[in-house]
Amino acid sequence: MARAATVSPTGSRTPIERILTPFQRFAQIESSGGIVLILCTLVALFWANSPWAESYHHLWEAGPDIRWGAYDFRITFHHVINDGLMVVFFFLVGLEIKREVLVGELASVKRAALPIAAAFGGMVVPATIYTLLNLGGPGAPGWGIPMATDIAFALGVLALLGPRAPLALKVFLAALAIADDLGAVLVIALFYTTDISWAALGMAAVFLALMVACNRIGVRSPVVFLLLGIGLWVAFLLSGVHATVAGVISAMAIPARTRIDTQEFLDRGKALMEEFDRAGVEGKNVLTNQNQQAVIQAVESTCESAQAPLQRIEHGLQPWVAFGIIPIFALSNAGVHLSGNLADAFAHPVTLGVILGLVLGKPIGITLFSWLAVRLGIAAKPEGVAWRELHGVSWLGGIGFTMSLFIANLAFPGGAMVDEAKVGILTASVFAAVIGWFLISSRKPAAAEVAPRA
Repeated sequence: MARAATVSPTGSRTPIERILTPFQRFAQIESSGGIVLILCTLVALFWANSPWAESYHHLWEAGPDIRWGAYDFRITFHHVINDGLMVVFFFLVGLEIKREVLVGELASVKRAALPIAAAFGGMVVPATIYTLLNLGGPGAPGWGIPMATDIAFALGVLALLGPRAPLALKVFLAALAIADDLGAVLVIALFYTTDISWAALGMAAVFLALMVACNRIGVRSPVVFLLLGIGLWVAFLLSGVHATVAGVISAMAIPARTRIDTQEFLDRGKALMEEFDRAGVEGKNVLTNQNQQAVIQAVESTCESAQAPLQRIEHGLQPWVAFGIIPIFALSNAGVHLSGNLADAFAHPVTLGVILGLVLGKPIGITLFSWLAVRLGIAAKPEGVAWRELHGVSWLGGIGFTMSLFIANLAFPGGAMVDEAKVGILTASVFAAVIGWFLISSRKPAAAEVAPRA
C-alpha cells in the first residue's frame, strides 16, 4: 500500500512559501479588505491635500481621445475604474444576490422579510431626509447618495468585534447589505441614467439572451460567459444606462447548478482515492506515475462537477475585488480637497443631507422598519440577537462609502458639489462605524440579556 502524504514541517517550506504565508494569513482575515480600503482612503486624502495635489487629479483624468464612428469620447483612468473595473465589483454583488436568493437568507419569504424590510427602511428614510434639505436646490439629484451601505466596510467593522458579535447578527447584516445593494442598483438603473439608446439596449438583450441560453443548455466554461458578458457591458456602455448595471444582470445568467450531487461526489471520491492508492506501488513520485496522474485529473474533474460555476467564480473574484478593485476605486475617488472653511462645507445642504441621511436616517429607517416587520408578524427577529445589537448593526448600515461615492459621481458628474458629497460620506461613515462598534461591543453576556417585547 502506498504511503500517505504527510504535511511538510514549517522548516521545509520553500523560501517563497515563507515570504507569502503572512500575506495569505492577512488575506484570510475577514476584516482585511476593510483595512486595505481605509489605508487607500487615507492615502487619497493625504495626496489630495499635499503639495502634490495637482498630480493626484491629473493622474486620474489622464487618458486618450477615442473616435469610433459617430462616437467620440475620452477615456480617462477614472472612466476605466468607474465604468470598467467597478463592473466586476457589481458582477460580484450580482453573484452574491443570486446566491442569497437561491440558498441564503433571501431564499424564502419568511427569512428574507426582515433584511428586506430593514434595507427598504434604510433607503427610504435617508433619501427623505436628504430630499427635505435639498428640495428644489442644485443638490437635489444627490438623494440616492445616503441610501447605500458599504458591505465590505460594515462587515469588516463587525468582524473586528470577534465573538462579541453573534453569528446571527453577521448573517443579518450581510443579508441586509445585499438587499441594500440590489436597491442601489435599481436606483442607479432607473434614476441615474442619461439618454437611452434603444438600439444598444436591444443588443444588450441579445447578449443576455445568449448567456441565459448557454446556461440552459449546460455550458459551464467561464470563458464563454466572459466573452458574452463583455459584449453585454459594451452594449450597456453605449446605451446610456450605466455600464455597471451590466455586471449585476450578467451575474444572474451564471449557472448555479452542480453536475453531480453530494452522494455522487462522495462515491466518486472514495473510488478515486482507492484507485490512487492501488496505483502507488508503481513509483514513489506522482510525476512519473501515469495511473496516479490520471486519477488526479479525474479528481479535479469530479471536484469541478460538484461545484457550481457561480460558486467558483465568486470565490475566485472575491480577493481581486476586496484587495484590488475596491481599494483602487477608493484611491481614485476619496481624494477630497479639504482646504478652506470646513464649517462652510459642513453647513452645505448636500454635505448636511448626506451626513444626516447616513448617520440618522440609516439607523432610524433600519431599526424602525425591522421593528414594524416583527411587530406585524411579517418577520422574526434573529434568534439570540437583542434589539440593542440589531440597532447597533443599523448604525453600521450608515457606512455608505464605496456605493455612496459611486452614486455621488453619477449625481454630480464633474460638478463642484461632488466634493461636498464626499466630505459628507467620509464623515458619516466614520461616525456610523464608531457608534455601531460601541453599541455592539458593549453588549451584555447572553445569559444576562433580556430581550424587549417585539
